[in-house]
Formats: sequence, structure tokens, C-alpha cells
Amino acid sequence: MFVGHYAAALAAKAIEPRAPLWTLIGAAQLVDIGFSGLVMAGVERMSFDPALPGSPLVLEHMPWTHSLPAAVVWSIGALLLARLARLPWGAAVAIGLVVLSHWGLDFLVHRPDLELWPGGDKVGLGWWNHATAEKTLEMGLIALTGAAWLWRRGRGDRTAWPALLFLLFLVTLQIVGELTEPAGDAFAFARLGLVVYLLAVAAAWLADRGHNRELA
Repeated sequence: MFVGHYAAALAAKAIEPRAPLWTLIGAAQLVDIGFSGLVMAGVERMSFDPALPGSPLVLEHMPWTHSLPAAVVWSIGALLLARLARLPWGAAVAIGLVVLSHWGLDFLVHRPDLELWPGGDKVGLGWWNHATAEKTLEMGLIALTGAAWLWRRGRGDRTAWPALLFLLFLVTLQIVGELTEPAGDAFAFARLGLVVYLLAVAAAWLADRGHNRELA
């Protein structure tokens, strides 16, 4: 799951437009932002196996970001930070839920590498092994939630083109990711991931600039 994670952010923006889009986009990948940092620090581990169907990622050790309790902690932390930033409770809760959605969406696509607790049983339905179905799921989620976001913007008499450009940006990210071989080692892959995640946050800020706390 890559850009499919952003579907949760778009759905949350359609439901709770007072949440700034850039915060929701960052929340959607907050767990992976943490994972990238911890991989670069040598705390969590991953590798690649080109022989695997679909994604070549082998996620060996990631208890502090991708275990279920860790995902809950990250989501609560994001909610509290949103409240400290004086966002309304509804927006803060939306941000927290988007963070938590990362684990649920990963559960659909990951092979069994998600720990139910640090050091515990690992789960995952393994849609990565069925690449066409997995990519169809991701693009379908983006299409549905993107349409909901556009509808919400239309109700507020807001122009559609910034949102359309952002959706095109997400689709482009997905295509480039599909056509690009993974970085040569885990450190390089994690570093590139951080750059892409922050670029998505910046693009979201531009797409929603000046309207980050609109009323529902």
C-alpha cells in the first residue's frame, strides 16, 4: 500500500474539512515516516527480495511503528499534537483516525509482518502477492475518496482544479513508484521515502492553501 493510504486522508477531509489537508496527508503516512527514520537509525529493519510477487519488501523488524499498539500510540500522539495546535476536536480526532487507518490498510496488503504486539504474532492478508488486485484497490480507494473530497469542495463553492491537480499528483506518484526499481539498500529506500512523504505534505498544503480551517 502506497498512495492508497492517502485515501483515508481524502475521506477525512471530505467528512471534516476543518482539518488542514496537509496534516491529514502527513497523518496518513506518519507511521511510515517514523519507520523510515528508525530504519535509517538502524532501530527497525527491512530488506528486499526481488523473487517475491508484487512488492519486493521484506519487513523484518518494525515493532515501534507497525505493531498494533504502536499504531495506536502514534494515532493518540497525532491527536494530542493537533489539539496543542488548537485544531477543533473534530479535526484532531480525524487526524488521529487517519494515522490509525495506516495499520488497517497495511493489514489488507502486507504479508504477515504486522505484529499484534511487540514480539507477538504477525498478521497480514497478503494482497501484495496479487499485484493487480492490490493496485486496483489502491486506485479505487483514491478515486472514491477523491470524488467525495471534490463533492465537499463543490458544496463550499470552491474551485476544483487544485484538488484535481493534487489527485493527479498522487496518481503520478503511484505510476513512478511502479516503474522505479527500489533503492539499492534499506537506508537509501528509507531516505527516499521520507523525501516523497514530505513532498506529498507540501503538495497538499499548496492544494488547500488558504482554506485549511474551513467550516463544515
